[in-house]
Amino acid sequence: MKEATAAHAALDINARIAGRVRALRTDLGMSLDALAAKCDVSRSMISLIERAESSPTALVLEKVATGLGVPLAALFDDPAAPAVPVSRRGDRTPWRDPQSGYVRRNISPANYPSPIRIVEVNLPPGARVAYETGAREVTIHQQIWVQEGAIEVSLGSATYRLTEDTAFRNPTRKPARYIVIVSTERPHATRR
Repeated sequence: MKEATAAHAALDINARIAGRVRALRTDLGMSLDALAAKCDVSRSMISLIERAESSPTALVLEKVATGLGVPLAALFDDPAAPAVPVSRRGDRTPWRDPQSGYVRRNISPANYPSPIRIVEVNLPPGARVAYETGAREVTIHQQIWVQEGAIEVSLGSATYRLTEDTAFRNPTRKPARYIVIVSTERPHATRR
């Protein structure tokens, strides 16, 4: 029974990601080819994601989110959820990265108009998740709260700007649980 529930949740979250990617791309008026060129993910992979026929890795989803101009957390939101300022754990579907095994769950309420996103992550022992985040149309700020265990965060350079490659690694033999708070900020228009 537990395996059937986990399989259903995986199908549900993959279908949600598929719908979100397709809706965001359509809202931007982008073709599959245009998004593929913008995010450096093949057109066929994006098509598989949009049909929920793939279990993309965190790295691939991050690239797609970058191409769409949204934080990664936006791809996991349920568009049917009410836009209220509260979120209940049972309403938030977890997602497992097929490459590293890490599990993430959006904690912030879906569809609530806020620049802040809170994400809970469980990083298995010895696991590493690296992002090759490209240039974005929005500035992404992140803060991390380690609740259990230990993690190492590499930001590519000592400037700690999240426009560099970012990697999270659990160097211990115990799981680590941490919270990521993500805030987006659109660049200010330059005045002439």
